[in-house]
Amino acid sequence: MKLRIFIFLFLAFFANTVDAQLKKPFKFSTFYIAANGGTSLADENIYSVNNSYLGVDTVLTPFDYSLTLGIRKIKRFGYEDRRTFKDGTEAAYGDAATIGLSPFEYLFEVDYRRQEGIEYLDQQHFMRYVKPVWMAKIAYIKEGFADIEYFESTQRLRLNGKKKLSFNIGAAQRLAEPYGFDPLEEWLIASGQLHYTCLAIEEGYSVDVYESEYRDPSGNLVAENATVWNQVVIPEMLNDYVEKKKNELDNQWQYSLVVGFDFYHYKKNFWLHSWGNLMPYHYDGGGEYSYHNFNDGEQWYDYSGGLIFGYNLNRNVGCFIEGKYNKYWNREWYDFKFGINYRIF
Repeated sequence: MKLRIFIFLFLAFFANTVDAQLKKPFKFSTFYIAANGGTSLADENIYSVNNSYLGVDTVLTPFDYSLTLGIRKIKRFGYEDRRTFKDGTEAAYGDAATIGLSPFEYLFEVDYRRQEGIEYLDQQHFMRYVKPVWMAKIAYIKEGFADIEYFESTQRLRLNGKKKLSFNIGAAQRLAEPYGFDPLEEWLIASGQLHYTCLAIEEGYSVDVYESEYRDPSGNLVAENATVWNQVVIPEMLNDYVEKKKNELDNQWQYSLVVGFDFYHYKKNFWLHSWGNLMPYHYDGGGEYSYHNFNDGEQWYDYSGGLIFGYNLNRNVGCFIEGKYNKYWNREWYDFKFGINYRIF
């Protein structure tokens, strides 16, 4: 009987402990699902004349929408909106900051969008652990509209970690496709022009100039004149070829030195939050598709940063500037907003 009581008490204690440990990482976190939609570009009429007959083709652009799924545990900065619901359209620039307000924070968000008829997928996932003298972070970023995707981890020492302004230095490891690799380079002739017809034939297309027949690798007729061939078929073939060649290559590791700073000051009428990261040195492992090979063997600078500024001059007038900027492997993506508010009493 005593053994049964002991086992029961042990299981109850174990279950309570496990439950508490599982709840701790998710305490104060928010899980959200949101859908947004709206009208896109208006339909456009394309006019043409053939043998004096008027032809009209209408270009239709489907409506814009976004589907967002995520979970986040990020303590809000003083300047951030505290609205009741997350609707998936927020531009939370502070999420990109190197340092947060809580020791352990995370974000996992997937955003599928259609904008002006173009569909793309955005993903932003990260976990970071911050202490006064060190910090660590792992992240996965996919910006579909900017065509950038990479995994990154970083470990840094912090200086003046308990002050408004802190500095950090450490290492960063990134995993991404071999940016800088151009599959079309080998098809350029001496004049710099692209030998696209030879490439198309190499990819399985067939060209019969005398019969004006242009067929794809499956034998389907895709063009009946050179104009359609050059302006429609060739661009599609080139896009498919570049994507295929890039997908054949393994992702490349990049090991870099990183230095950065983080500044945060908040008052009700004035706030300033800024951060920056610079990678001035990158280890050259000598791989065939290392970015060093596409940069003439030279070092380069990768950097990112953000600025959030707000100032209420008085009860009526206020101004703000918010934005972030990234440049990795000579690829840029950024967004910003600024403005002035005047409150009428």
